[in-house]
Amino acid sequence: MRETGKSQPVGALRRRLVLEAPVETPDGAGGQLTSFETVAAVWAQVEWLSGNERWRAERPEQAASHRITLRWRADVDAGQRLRDGDKVFDIKAAGDPDGARRRLICLVEEVSR
Repeated sequence: MRETGKSQPVGALRRRLVLEAPVETPDGAGGQLTSFETVAAVWAQVEWLSGNERWRAERPEQAASHRITLRWRADVDAGQRLRDGDKVFDIKAAGDPDGARRRLICLVEEVSR
């Protein structure tokens, strides 16, 4: 029997998140406007990793890093985001930890201003 990594307990993926992808449209002045459209609703496990405060545009913002685990999907990539109500998680990296296409680990950042 082949060992493919640890399995998740039943009920670990208990948060319902919305996967969103960026859509760019011309702004009429030669630039692009970026909006996000819903790709799918997914069940996930969200784990807090770390947090910090930084200054951007002369005001403080708090950033928290999380690990979000989903069932494996081929259409998830950096640049997309996951939404949990008002919370937005920008996907920085996504990968299949053991190559078995069972789960997908997303490293994300949540920024609040």
